[in-house]
Amino acid sequence: MSAKTILLVEDNAQDEMLTLRALRKVNLANRVDVVRDGQQALDYLFREGEFATREGPDLPTVVLLDLNLPRVGGLDVLERLRADPRTNLVPVVILTSSDEERDRLGSYAHGANSFVRKPLDFTEFAETVARLGVYWLATNVSP
Repeated sequence: MSAKTILLVEDNAQDEMLTLRALRKVNLANRVDVVRDGQQALDYLFREGEFATREGPDLPTVVLLDLNLPRVGGLDVLERLRADPRTNLVPVVILTSSDEERDRLGSYAHGANSFVRKPLDFTEFAETVARLGVYWLATNVSP
């Protein structure tokens, strides 16, 4: 069985730190790779650009994807993943501060597996991320 990896696509350093802390707190010893914009996410997933020689599994077990990203937006990243047979089955969880219905509906229309709004409260944020980690790494059976 290969190691399970999370790809966190997050441009906000504080949200990144809170996410990593929450995953460690529930003892998920899995690898978490972090990229900070949509282009880096695509390069990581398709092993291009700065990630052409990256080590580790071909694809992450789950992608935690923010919507509002520099260079390439989250919905564009999602659309590219779903359009490519190499990545079209990778579970993608939209993890965003957006409360816009159009973002939620657009995420599902583009093939998101889940849409999770980041709670504003630190404790709720940590609990939400911890539940996501446990579900996608320990409970869910990936394709």
